[in-house]
Amino acid sequence: MKTSELARPKSEPIDYQALRFDYERSPDQDAPAPVRRPVVVVGAGPVGLSLAIDLAQQGVPVVLLDDSNALSTGSRAICFAKRTLEIFDRLGCGRRMLDKGVSWKVGRVFLKDEPVYAFDLLPEGGQQYPAFINLQQYYVEGYLVERVAELPLIDLRWKHKLVGIEQHAGHATLTIETPEGYYTLEAGYVAACDGSRSAVRRLIGQESKGRVFRDRFLIADVRMKHDAPAERWFWFDPPFHPGQSVLLHMQPDGVWRIDFQLGWEADPEEEKKPENILPRVRALLAHSSVKDAEFTLEWASVYTFACLRMERFRHGRVIFAGDAAHGVSPFGARGANSGVQDAENLAWKLAAVLQGRVQGAAAEALLDSYAVEREYAADENLLNSTRATDFITPKSEVSRLFRDAVLELAKTQPFARRMVNSGRLSVPATLSTSPLNTADADGFAGAMVPGAVAADAPLGATPDDGWLLPRLGGDFALLVFGDAPAWAADIARGLRVVAVPEAAACAWQRYDAQPGTAYLIRPDQHVAARWRRPAADAVRAALSHACAEA
Repeated sequence: MKTSELARPKSEPIDYQALRFDYERSPDQDAPAPVRRPVVVVGAGPVGLSLAIDLAQQGVPVVLLDDSNALSTGSRAICFAKRTLEIFDRLGCGRRMLDKGVSWKVGRVFLKDEPVYAFDLLPEGGQQYPAFINLQQYYVEGYLVERVAELPLIDLRWKHKLVGIEQHAGHATLTIETPEGYYTLEAGYVAACDGSRSAVRRLIGQESKGRVFRDRFLIADVRMKHDAPAERWFWFDPPFHPGQSVLLHMQPDGVWRIDFQLGWEADPEEEKKPENILPRVRALLAHSSVKDAEFTLEWASVYTFACLRMERFRHGRVIFAGDAAHGVSPFGARGANSGVQDAENLAWKLAAVLQGRVQGAAAEALLDSYAVEREYAADENLLNSTRATDFITPKSEVSRLFRDAVLELAKTQPFARRMVNSGRLSVPATLSTSPLNTADADGFAGAMVPGAVAADAPLGATPDDGWLLPRLGGDFALLVFGDAPAWAADIARGLRVVAVPEAAACAWQRYDAQPGTAYLIRPDQHVAARWRRPAADAVRAALSHACAEA
């Protein structure tokens, strides 16, 4: 089918795993000389699709290349965090994902067959989106592709494979293979969002380095009726899978995701065979409330933990995002979530440069800030992922004894629960060292420091009064608590002024606000600066600094 056909209303549910998209010949292939496009995004996964949509919504034309003609199969990335849902909301499909996904916020940890403790990832009320939803990656990609079909500035080209790249002073030259042969395209910038086996990374002679863990895990998607609640259940050394760990998650459509630790010596091909998977599932169910439940195996895969990243995410005209730039183990849901945050960070900076709002040395510095900020975020994710992997898969008897002692203590002692690590769940990085931040000159309490992601909050007593984050828009915003100063409307760069009324008590509390408090919020909704009573010159200076101009 053609991508454009997805924009039409459908009377029947779509089987996103079965979709196949038509190869279409582009007019660029018949041009007498290579056509230059402002941005070429490589890879139509969640990260590349998000980046393309974000750029198009800011008025930047995008060519999006994918060497396949299908969406992903199997659940793959399933846990999408609150921050990612807020980004998807701004991209036009967050609510749809929420409606389809399984919302959850509670996790439970077990040792053998005894509960250790439970945790709540969203203990505070007044939130538009849940802590997480579970939603198979093919739904996420399908909804994003449908959003792409609504945006005429995106040219999504299936079966267009990047096979060559040369960088020049003002552009990159791309060689693209299609079913009809090769053609050449020029790009102002290339965004490499083509996954852990990135062809772009290989073509420019780069690699990801880090640590590969000597362990293997089996993912099994199982369709069944199971009355367990929508929670994350993690077992250490359960009787139905002794000496190993197991993770259980509910997904939409009656599909359950089960991760079984296998050990390093396991044969991946043997473990993926149904005759070896089904007994493992039956053993798990024998220890649940649905011992005799009928189930079918939907999909299976075997993976190895690895924590890797490129040394630098920007290489001239080529900029890397998502798994192409960094990779973490699945426990903690840090892969897809951090990749979508990469895309949001990059989109506004590319748009500002391509549209001439930031020029010269400042343009280079602004794009470099993408690498600085997202390398910092990747290091945070890698650290958390490595610690989780070491706890889940101890590699010595001493480490295992320590882990099991911590789990025993955690049954009764709150201090020990902070040491249990079944995967620290994804949270957005606070970019506290960003070169775009303006340091505080006033005293504040709370988490909304420069570099933090702006917290959402209701703007009144009921959800009908609206939410804070959607009011910020897609450009810089000055968030003012109480009446906005008269000069605020005259600040340059189309700065949006958002006044928060005193009735929005939750917002005032989250931002430690007093009458006159103001926050400068970046287009990716990170805090750039804050003041108790700002002056116009201070806001202008912080705005210029956030654009890398000073």
